Amino acid sequence: MLKKRVIFTLLYDNGSFMLSRNFRLQRVGDLNWLQRNYNFSKIAFSIDELIILDVTRGNRDQGKFCYHIRSLTEDCFVPIAAGGGIRCVKDAKMLLRSGADKVVLNTLIDINPNVIIEIASEFGQQCIVASVDIKRLNNEITVQTENGSRIQDSTLFEWVDKLLNLHVGELYLTSMDRDGTGQGYDVSLLDFLPKPMPIPVILAGGAGQYHHLAEGLKDKRVDAVATAHLFNFVGDGLEKARQELIKNKFILPIWNTQKVSEMKRIFTKME
Repeated sequence: MLKKRVIFTLLYDNGSFMLSRNFRLQRVGDLNWLQRNYNFSKIAFSIDELIILDVTRGNRDQGKFCYHIRSLTEDCFVPIAAGGGIRCVKDAKMLLRSGADKVVLNTLIDINPNVIIEIASEFGQQCIVASVDIKRLNNEITVQTENGSRIQDSTLFEWVDKLLNLHVGELYLTSMDRDGTGQGYDVSLLDFLPKPMPIPVILAGGAGQYHHLAEGLKDKRVDAVATAHLFNFVGDGLEKARQELIKNKFILPIWNTQKVSEMKRIFTKME
């Protein structure tokens, strides 16, 4: 059986890191605050991937965002995916050169899908994570882009079927209704995806406790679960959650902390 993953997502807005509830943002702190409260050299042993999303509503400063990505990659050995505001191959290249291993695309699926094919051609399909935001309106499931401000006409099935033809490597599926609520994932959204799904699915929106992560990972259609809540898993929360998952027979990578530390020391000396 393939290993599953636990992902930590950071929401970035013009130099600050944010809490989100139903896509309404609240500022928490800057990079200094984040580094004081989250030791990523330690947290990296409790997660399998870090996602950093630029959710800035106004004009974006990509150079500033790339600086934050570089700062966070210094202490984090797990793969990092970054996205937000990518409109061309150059934008994707800037993020990858700043330390990201993958790029996360959302609105681009709507406004210029051909660019996604270009990015995949240059950097590989495994480099692209397609982010899809879902909201229930009038008993219907809607796909929303542009930070949840634009409703698409396509059904979730049609939208995902479309992006599967764009050479994306993974699907990051977020419930806007559950986002930041701590009420657990909306697993029922998986029923509206193509069957079988040919790419890994990351489920996001709603995780507030260990058992929410477990509930998501139990579903055979889910390859990874993500949490973006900065307080529900503060301190040793992520570490304890991972220990419980492994204790309950979830197949997650097990890091050899001593070997990783030795490798980091070797690379530091080489630099």
